[in-house]
Amino acid sequence: MATLPLSSPLTTNAPFLTKPPSIFIHAKQRDRFRVLCEQNQKGSTKSDETSNGKFDRRNVLLGMGGLYSAANLVSSSSTFATPLAGPDFTKCSRGTNLNTSQPLDVDCCPPVATEIIDYKLPPVTKMRFRPAAHLATDEYIAKYDKAVELMKALPADDPRNFMQQANVHCAYCNLTYDQVGASDLKIQIHNSWHFYPWHRWYLYFYERILGKLIDDPTFGLPFWNWDNPKGMAMPAMFVKTSSSLFDARRNQNHLPPASTDLAYTGTQSVDTPQIISNNLTVMYNEMVRNVQTLEDFYGARYNTGTQPDPGPGTVERGSHAALHVWVGEATSSGEDMGNFYSCGREPMFFCHHTNVDRLWTIWRDLRGSKTKDFIDSDWLDASYLFYDENAQLVRVKVSDTLDNKKMGYDFQKVDTPWLKNRPVARAKKSKVATTTAAPSVDSTIFPAKLDKVVKVLVPRPKKSRSKKDKENEEELLVIEGIEVDTAKFVKFDVFVNDEDDNPNTLDKAEYAGCFSQVPHKNSTRSKTKIRLGLSELLEDLDVEDDEKILVSLVPKAGGDDITIGGIKIIYAS
Repeated sequence: MATLPLSSPLTTNAPFLTKPPSIFIHAKQRDRFRVLCEQNQKGSTKSDETSNGKFDRRNVLLGMGGLYSAANLVSSSSTFATPLAGPDFTKCSRGTNLNTSQPLDVDCCPPVATEIIDYKLPPVTKMRFRPAAHLATDEYIAKYDKAVELMKALPADDPRNFMQQANVHCAYCNLTYDQVGASDLKIQIHNSWHFYPWHRWYLYFYERILGKLIDDPTFGLPFWNWDNPKGMAMPAMFVKTSSSLFDARRNQNHLPPASTDLAYTGTQSVDTPQIISNNLTVMYNEMVRNVQTLEDFYGARYNTGTQPDPGPGTVERGSHAALHVWVGEATSSGEDMGNFYSCGREPMFFCHHTNVDRLWTIWRDLRGSKTKDFIDSDWLDASYLFYDENAQLVRVKVSDTLDNKKMGYDFQKVDTPWLKNRPVARAKKSKVATTTAAPSVDSTIFPAKLDKVVKVLVPRPKKSRSKKDKENEEELLVIEGIEVDTAKFVKFDVFVNDEDDNPNTLDKAEYAGCFSQVPHKNSTRSKTKIRLGLSELLEDLDVEDDEKILVSLVPKAGGDDITIGGIKIIYAS
């Protein structure tokens, strides 16, 4: 039902006018509306404005059109829910290079099916086993090689074909699909809370297709164990040129035995012990220090009516992005692995993301009794479309991805050395924040271009917080209005009260985290944000009583193409 214009007179043929609007709102939804109203009256701690400077459409409708308009915006089953819906494949487009207004020179659109089935997870009778790539047996490698060979041999228009499967990732990440219900906005499954569940479904069906091709219901994808020094080198199974797992478009400087650089900056890494030490610190920050709140691990909320790229989680913007670019060809476009549109053409992509999927499982286990997942229906009811192992187009939901064992697969158990690698401060009780000549954040330095190191003093609204305070609320450094060109690899690191100013040394408590972006095929300006946990970091630096901290933003790649809108400290539970 269309929303009535504000100027339209109320007519008797409008069915909802016969009774007060409250009868159309479920009790839980009415309570939620009451809370929203109270927050707006008191001054909500959660801004109605998104990181892109656009207002949430539901709040606009509540303010302008009242309950009638809000009820008409979404389905009757969930008045306030606007979960992202699986796209309309018949309206897939090549997308447009927004800098040139020309169509993209690649077509990622999948075959169009006439029937879509709501997918139900089958009963688990045999568990699929996902081994660590560096520990895989010769028998397993031969089986995996054969499965990919058969996938590549499928007819070109078979949705299970290797290139068609590669195009799945391209289509969902390259602004190819309109949002259902908001055709002026595009679907992007990166840089938001869709990152983990969407990729889990992608791997799930890819794995099942391979298993069916070799008639092995227990076949599982290998994971590249790059968070462990023993598995950080590029897995040897992908290097043999005669194998179906080989891809010529790889950075030849990073072939085995070179160690993975989880803080890769786009220039050739020097394989030293410092890289291993940095890697372990990166993993600790991404999996422990910076992820006390759900948003900081998963990424920011992204619903129908929301601009793409609202904010990536820790692993996505860090080690995940670094590995994409580290593997990709040493060119500006970074193909295959180093560009979102082509990365599915690299067999190692699936090995890489299987480890990302494994890290999601580990992180949930580390949470213990803490809340592990969003309970928001905007997340749980979000849906995607995939072709299954029978070439049937199916609709899947986020809510079915929360337990990998219920999806029928499990991972080989290996060590997680980063878990005991809490970084140590280089200078405790540093006075650098009181002696620096850096300007205060309330000055006019923002927006600031990151063509050089930017240092700024950031005030702390709360200091000397108790243990209970820190358990209830995480202190977070928010870097917002991060504007970048999506077609370029960009990266910057963030340090707090760092006295030694060595940008290549990350194994210290002063290192707060990073932002990096894998290039897209399309080129447009994107605005996003990141949040970095401070509670443990300030404790390790022993500056919890300080009124200000010194924040250093250090460009590592593409600084000329990075603009920062602002920095602040907030508190979130």
